[in-house]
Amino acid sequence: MAGLVHLGAAAPLDAAALQQKQELLFANLRALGRVLVAYSGGTDSAYLAWAAREALGDAAVAVTADSASMPESHKRDAAEFARQFGIRHEVIPTFEFDNPDYAANNADRCFHCKDELFRRMEEIAPRFEGAVIVYGVNVDDLGDYRPGQGAAKEHAVKAPLVEAGLSKAEIRELSRMAGLPTWDRPAAACLSSRVPYGTPVTPETIRKIEEAEERVRALGFRQIRVRYHGEMARIEIDRTEMEAALTLAMCDRLHEAVRSAGFQYATLDLKGYRQGSLNEVLPRTAAAR
Repeated sequence: MAGLVHLGAAAPLDAAALQQKQELLFANLRALGRVLVAYSGGTDSAYLAWAAREALGDAAVAVTADSASMPESHKRDAAEFARQFGIRHEVIPTFEFDNPDYAANNADRCFHCKDELFRRMEEIAPRFEGAVIVYGVNVDDLGDYRPGQGAAKEHAVKAPLVEAGLSKAEIRELSRMAGLPTWDRPAAACLSSRVPYGTPVTPETIRKIEEAEERVRALGFRQIRVRYHGEMARIEIDRTEMEAALTLAMCDRLHEAVRSAGFQYATLDLKGYRQGSLNEVLPRTAAAR
């Protein structure tokens, strides 16, 4: 049917309605005048950085945290995307691991991470004539347990994608239409999200997880997580890719991949990859906040 676009098995999206939302996004960004975009290089923040560049030109600056919790490959990809699309790009150090409340890895860990990021962005904002800080939360994120949204509220950080009413599927489709290579990038999250709540996070643990995930991806898997459980690595692989993992030969290769990264044991989660699986153990009252 004319005017409709499809994204995988999802319901068709109306191209005209998508363009209207994108124009609203551009208008809202222009109204802000100057922006600093919290930019990890994932699908949402990359689209927002691109949109800000389209709306504001050099008055939009993408800001990436040089954090131990962000994979080095993601930092490289973020820098390359910004270069490719002519987006002004700043990399700033963040020090969340110096904060005992972050390192304790309680259920509010993400609050302390985003609080650190936004405070560091506020410090550099005067260099950009007091630019408004924005970040890439979308309407689908509002129903998930994301303490970082509380930090955004405390720092008066704007959420232009939410204000334009954009969902994850819509952001992916608009990214595809714009020719952005991030349109189908697998969902990403900081490496600390692989560690169960209550287990302290350290840069050493994070590096171990990062190496294990890189080795698992090198085996040909795309959407994966390596969850940290002490000496055991729990590997989550998207169910669309699970069949390739369920052979004795591949099990041996997965086991060797995580052992080479420093784990003693490997287990394959039969439920497969799902976003925020470690939130499943939270009390319902905490997850609802």
